[in-house]
Amino acid sequence: MANKQRLRVLVVDRDEATNIELKDFLTAEGYQARSVSEPDQVVDEVKQGGCQLVMLDVSPPADPAVELLRRIRAADSDLCVVCMTAAPSIDIAVRTLKAQAFDYLEKPLAPEELRAVIQEAIREKGLLIDLESRLNQELGRRLRERRTAAALTLKQVANRSGLSVSLISQIELGKSAASMSTLHKLATALQVRMTYFFETI
Repeated sequence: MANKQRLRVLVVDRDEATNIELKDFLTAEGYQARSVSEPDQVVDEVKQGGCQLVMLDVSPPADPAVELLRRIRAADSDLCVVCMTAAPSIDIAVRTLKAQAFDYLEKPLAPEELRAVIQEAIREKGLLIDLESRLNQELGRRLRERRTAAALTLKQVANRSGLSVSLISQIELGKSAASMSTLHKLATALQVRMTYFFETI
């Protein structure tokens, strides 16, 4: 997880033991976890963008929790919410899934199942951004834009910079990281300052 932002998870459970257990598990997995119990706190947290994933207990009495899920949806229609319950029922499962819960899990949560659900959520919702990949893609996009604006081919940039066509192509595609030396050569070839590649990143 060294190159990744830490996934921010909000645990919402009336049971303090579950809160502690879940937070410990999530922290050990490399995520940033905190818990709240008051519905208004949860909604405020969601509105402020303080979390990317909510673990919401919908154990009986389930109505307040399902209503909270609706309030979460009203505050953020795309937030990933995983519901969990100590007393599973078809009725509550249907109601939570209708409110666009990502999944509905039975407690006690099995570590492997929870790990798999979170990984699936990360993939489907794009919850974690690989910072190195994002940087490489943005540098590649800027390089390609500048080269195109200057009406230069890859071969021409390669001739001007002393770099290979293959390397420049890989950098443009975001598939290869460029060293400072390489970026200096590209900046010189494209007649821009090196800061051009990093502004506003």
